[in-house]
Amino acid sequence: MSNILIINAHHHYSFAEGKLNGTLVQMADELLTAKGHQTRIVEVDKGWDVNQELENHQWADIVILQTPVNWMGVPWTFKKYMDEVYTAGMGGALCNGDGRTEDAPKANYGTGGTLAGKKYLISLTFNAPKESFDDPNEYLFRGKSVDDLLFPMHMNFRFFAMEPLETFACYDVMKNPQVEDDFQRFTQHLDAHIPG
Repeated sequence: MSNILIINAHHHYSFAEGKLNGTLVQMADELLTAKGHQTRIVEVDKGWDVNQELENHQWADIVILQTPVNWMGVPWTFKKYMDEVYTAGMGGALCNGDGRTEDAPKANYGTGGTLAGKKYLISLTFNAPKESFDDPNEYLFRGKSVDDLLFPMHMNFRFFAMEPLETFACYDVMKNPQVEDDFQRFTQHLDAHIPG
């Protein structure tokens, strides 16, 4: 069985209280512990201890990032978490610098990761409908995928030498929510990618 760190990156707003992201975190915790996995949950809005978060990442075999997409990226509170925790991890806890050496200062940027063999899964909630992605005729994303949009997050995990599991997404959650369908798909996604 695996050790799984679940990060709830939601930031509370009056128009977005975080119930969906919170429920997905709770579902993941219940489904995965029922299979025999060990879990730890971090709620970014409640604050964090940098050293504990470094230990959480070292402990985890899999990191699940549960986050809404706010203005095409993660909430600012999770960006602050990354700035503090991930920067503190550059001394070896998460990576040994950026991977370059004095002998080759222009090569191998991003190859210093120390979490090889660990995996991550990004689970997203969007106001955007699914149809706005992967369609070159759609105005905003012009054929780009969800993973294209979240490329910086993928690169952050790759910087630590982690490997991706397939991204999960709930779409149109404010204007046309399909919550029961989302929960069913999420259960199937976890069953497929993090079996017991």
